[in-house]
Amino acid sequence: MVRLLRAILTLPAALALFLLLLDCLVETASEFNPYEVLGVTKSASHAEIKRAYKQLAKQWHPDKNKDPGAEDMFIKITKSYQILSNEEMRMNYDRHGWMDEGAAREQPQHGFRHFHDSFYFDESFFHFPRASRDFADSKYMLRYAEYVRDVVPDSFKRPYLIKITSDWCFTCVHIEPAWREAVQELEALGVGIGVVDVGEERRLANQLGAHRTPSILGLINGKVTFFHYAVVKEHLRQFVEDLLPQRLVEKVTDRNYLDFLNSWYEENKPHVLLFDQVPAVPLLYRLAAFTYKDYVRFGYVDQGLTETADLQQRLNINTYAPTMLLFKENTEKPADIIQAKGMKKQIVDEFISANRFLLVPRLVNQKLFDELCPVKQFHRRRKYCVLLITGAGESFAPRNDAFLAFASANTKEVLRFAYVYKESQQPLCDALLKNKESVPPQVVILERRNAAGKVLYRAVTGGWNGSEEDKYRLQEQLDLLQKDPSFLHYDATLPELNNEFASMFLIQWMYSAYDYLSQMVEDLLQRNWREMMPLLSLIFSALFILFGTVIIQAFSDPSEEKQPKAKGKEAPKAEERSEGSADPSSRPPKKDFVEVTELTDITYTSNLVKLRPGHINVVVVLTDASKNVLLSKFAKEVYSFTRSSTLHYSFLNVDKHREWMDALMELAPDAMRADGEEDDAPHGADYTGYVLALNGHKRYFCLFKPVYTGDDLDGRPPGEGGAAGGRPRSGWREEQPRKPHPRPASSTLQIHHKLDRLGLWMEHLMEGTLPRHYIPAWPSPDKITARK
Repeated sequence: MVRLLRAILTLPAALALFLLLLDCLVETASEFNPYEVLGVTKSASHAEIKRAYKQLAKQWHPDKNKDPGAEDMFIKITKSYQILSNEEMRMNYDRHGWMDEGAAREQPQHGFRHFHDSFYFDESFFHFPRASRDFADSKYMLRYAEYVRDVVPDSFKRPYLIKITSDWCFTCVHIEPAWREAVQELEALGVGIGVVDVGEERRLANQLGAHRTPSILGLINGKVTFFHYAVVKEHLRQFVEDLLPQRLVEKVTDRNYLDFLNSWYEENKPHVLLFDQVPAVPLLYRLAAFTYKDYVRFGYVDQGLTETADLQQRLNINTYAPTMLLFKENTEKPADIIQAKGMKKQIVDEFISANRFLLVPRLVNQKLFDELCPVKQFHRRRKYCVLLITGAGESFAPRNDAFLAFASANTKEVLRFAYVYKESQQPLCDALLKNKESVPPQVVILERRNAAGKVLYRAVTGGWNGSEEDKYRLQEQLDLLQKDPSFLHYDATLPELNNEFASMFLIQWMYSAYDYLSQMVEDLLQRNWREMMPLLSLIFSALFILFGTVIIQAFSDPSEEKQPKAKGKEAPKAEERSEGSADPSSRPPKKDFVEVTELTDITYTSNLVKLRPGHINVVVVLTDASKNVLLSKFAKEVYSFTRSSTLHYSFLNVDKHREWMDALMELAPDAMRADGEEDDAPHGADYTGYVLALNGHKRYFCLFKPVYTGDDLDGRPPGEGGAAGGRPRSGWREEQPRKPHPRPASSTLQIHHKLDRLGLWMEHLMEGTLPRHYIPAWPSPDKITARK
């Protein structure tokens, strides 16, 4: 009873205390006024509000102001600017008081609910922020390995906007609405989005230089830039625009449009013109220009300017929708055009990627050659490259134009047309033009076989003068190639192309240095010293190393450097004397390309009999006199196949082990027959230059016989000797039947030509198209023992 009375007496006091606290909270909530926080009137313009916000943000930034209440004041300033910079939120506040974004679209509420919406910290003040962090952050979560492997290389094609957050970050909740709104807009334009959780990816956060949460940073070309302004959608969009280089898009008017379009010849790129009525270049267009900067040159035409009226009339541009025109070699007529009111990223990407090459581009570097003429894949359709080898003078212009006209009329996907200047790509032209007397222009049809530079090709006979007869002859050979791929019977290894734009690297470097210095000055004004410590440490370290080197050289004795130089000059002379006196045949073979072991009675079991299933031992047969030359040639021919783990390489000295070779040939007499020739006497045959592919598990071998591709005594053209195992291509045997003639003796064959076409034979070996000679058992190892 007494306890009940005490409870009744204390109930009014508790109720009065609760009402007093509630009144204090309501007064506190009612005191939050964004106009008072920014110090502006209700009639202030957007420019006045922005100016006041910038001044207060610099004054109360937590990194610069060490006052304990600086962070809370900075949050209020940011939230006030977010309200007043948005017209809809400002109008709702002026009518009903401030509400959150969800309630701003509904009717105003009163009482305690209105207080809850007006209270600045919202629900995150009473709840843990982890429960309030929705918006599918897991979709954009970055891991360290993913960042290094995918994001950094991709930042050279598009910028990234990355947010640094954590599970117990109260401030992260307040920037979530603006972040969500900005991401929805920027991601649709092609900006990459990422979120890094400091609690899970501390290593990645440290690499990015993010030491506090929340932080927002941009990544472009592998370089990180921090965002220092209020988290508002407009600021984030402007931040992304500032990340992009300034010289991506050129402003085009009536005065410079001809210079812009005619620069395709020097830049070797198509040109794109965008017509729109906004004065600034749209962000979507700038992002596309950054993505395809290596392929296409971009220009922008403001339709609202009087300086562009003649250009619009000339090209018959519709002013009611954005229009994009793409020009190639013909500057009078666009090669492609799109027009749409709502220009989307997917439409722009498909339009540019389908036209990123000229009709007949000039091969100026290896990257363009790889993309224009890709390597032949077994599971893909063949692609042939029709290459014009010409010159840069005015005398070549009519014939180059004729080649362009021919390429414009042949739009088959299997054919790619290109041209090179012989003086700029001399090594490439020397590899394709075997006849040194051939002068440009010449047309060569080629097919790339592997990434190491292996190609099959054939030059069009008669050269290229641009006449109707030349066009008919080229079209006839292209039609024949479609029916018979063996039409390309020459093979060569092409060197890497020279980079003709390497001289422009200095200008590009100067532009990049200017952008970097400008960004560094801005960072010095915006960042705190803790974030600038890595850059300052790098600068001081470089200066210390530079001055240290200068001091060491200043105090070093010059006489100490002269003596080693004198000794160094004497050493090569002694080496030359020793090399000159030695017999050239006694020099050790070069093994710079592939590891080759000798097949003897000791290695007989491991390299042949007990060879693992599926493995093949490729053995070159040689003599003591031809050992060095054939080993060097053999290593160069099989070097591109050393990546295969199933191939092993050996050599067999026929001077020591001729009995084993005779026994092997007797077990497979068909191996010594080629194209109906008479059987060689097994015990009198010259095995020098033979190559055996031995499968020890299935007991069969494939045979390569020496093929001479140089100028032999019979005057046969190169390549007639066959591609694999001494057999010519079937297509050429039908077109040009060979006359019977005796096989040249080995003495007439130059040793270094014996292994010509071995690389092509190895390709057929990998494809499994070579004839296989099965034997009941391998010859006894006693026949491989050296005779004493």
